[in-house]
Amino acid sequence: MKTNAARILDNLGIDYELRPYPVDAEHLKAAEVAALVGLPPEQVFKTLIARGDRNGVCLAVVPGDGHLDLKALARASGDRRVELVALREVTPLTGYVRGGVTALAGKKDYPVYLDETAILYEQIAVSAGTRGLQIVLHPDDYVRASRAALCPLVQVA
Repeated sequence: MKTNAARILDNLGIDYELRPYPVDAEHLKAAEVAALVGLPPEQVFKTLIARGDRNGVCLAVVPGDGHLDLKALARASGDRRVELVALREVTPLTGYVRGGVTALAGKKDYPVYLDETAILYEQIAVSAGTRGLQIVLHPDDYVRASRAALCPLVQVA
């Protein structure tokens, strides 16, 4: 199944692979999705929607086994404070449902911040814009397609 996110990559001439996985009524955690698509959790990135006090809505893309550091996102986005948006706002802001949010082909072009660990891998996976489908691609290609800024975003234990 081609999604708008995949079409964006096609238009940019970016190589990628679509990997479907089974979904049910329960929301799958990123680690579960990683197992289903055959990648370690640190290579399957989840897209979170946040709102800053100065610059508004942005997307934070972090590894499936990581937790977003809101202070780090605030520093990266030029905000004093950021908070994750409420679940009820996800679809109106992005056009995507929870578990299917992607920085590619969204309803609006929000700033994208990608955790810097992405560049450590030959390939990463991100949502293809629907639950049950991941896009696997080189992190440099994802940065180019999403115009993401690389920065540290994950809480350090």
